[in-house]
Amino acid sequence: MVSKCTLLVMTATVVILHRTLCVAASPATPVAAPPATKQTTRTPALFLFGDSIVDTGNNNGIITTIRCNFAPYGQDFPGHNATGRFSNGKVPGDIVASRLGIKEYVPAYLGTELSDFDLLTGVSFASGGCGFDPLTAELVSVLTMDNQLDLFKEYKEKLKRVAGAHRAADIVSTSLYMVITGTDDLANTYFTTPFRRDYDLESYIEFVVQCASDFIKKLYGQGARRINIAGAPPIGCVPSQRTNAGGLERECVSLYNQASVVYNAALEKEIKRLNGSEALPGSVLKYIDLYTPLIDMIQRPDAYGFDVTNRGCCGTGVFEVTLTCNRYTAEPCGDPSKFLFWDTYHLTERGYNLLLEQIINRYGM
Repeated sequence: MVSKCTLLVMTATVVILHRTLCVAASPATPVAAPPATKQTTRTPALFLFGDSIVDTGNNNGIITTIRCNFAPYGQDFPGHNATGRFSNGKVPGDIVASRLGIKEYVPAYLGTELSDFDLLTGVSFASGGCGFDPLTAELVSVLTMDNQLDLFKEYKEKLKRVAGAHRAADIVSTSLYMVITGTDDLANTYFTTPFRRDYDLESYIEFVVQCASDFIKKLYGQGARRINIAGAPPIGCVPSQRTNAGGLERECVSLYNQASVVYNAALEKEIKRLNGSEALPGSVLKYIDLYTPLIDMIQRPDAYGFDVTNRGCCGTGVFEVTLTCNRYTAEPCGDPSKFLFWDTYHLTERGYNLLLEQIINRYGM
């Protein structure tokens, strides 16, 4: 009688022999590699440059009329505080920082008592009313893009004191940079004032794109590597421009929209040329299309749950912005979530959230 121990040994031997024969009989195949682990390195900080879309309060710290640190701005921000954000609540920088898991709000560099945490995780240098064209900022006494770069240089010295030189350099090189400006160059400086009429529209667009290219190179020279640069929205459908040039019916201004399209194509081409080039080795530049998702939101409001897209929530919604959108003369609408635009230039918080959702789905972060 065979013992249980003997049976176990015999069974094990048969299994091993079977596996050996199968391996020998099968053709040689590489061993499958374990599944790749997902990149989990978190973006350490977010830095914002540009105009009122990403200004979180810098204009509070300078002498200009382009400001909004008063009600009803900020009515849906925590504490109902008017922080200098050009909306009823969060603006794009806050939304992106939250999605990246960095923090809920990106503070302004100026006029803010910044904590060590703020310095380590990023700030906004943006100034409402500026453009790539330096004249755009000068006309309304706000920070030019070069002024914003100067503040970034100053910031880096503060960061070194907080984090040490090595860690500070790592934060600067691995963080995400968002650059959103250019709309005021076309809408205000070119179409509204006479100061750049020595250019025809095509030449002016070339000039602005060259200014954008120069800024990107300078920002790269300060250590930035991951830079997202946004194009212009459909300027002709912004409520203020409908009022200024859309006739009695306040229609979208086709010339202004076409200018955005031409500008965006030229900007995207320049960004692709610069990306990872010999002049900017190691750079990761992304052009971000604002025009396509925003024009869809304007033309198909029902698909996004909006009732109104041709005027702002503040006051009559046809001309109120900054100083003219105030608690004394321009009560806001009852439900901003039903409006795409908060004032005649800027989106509501819900508008920005839906816009950023489309952008993040398309480009990632």
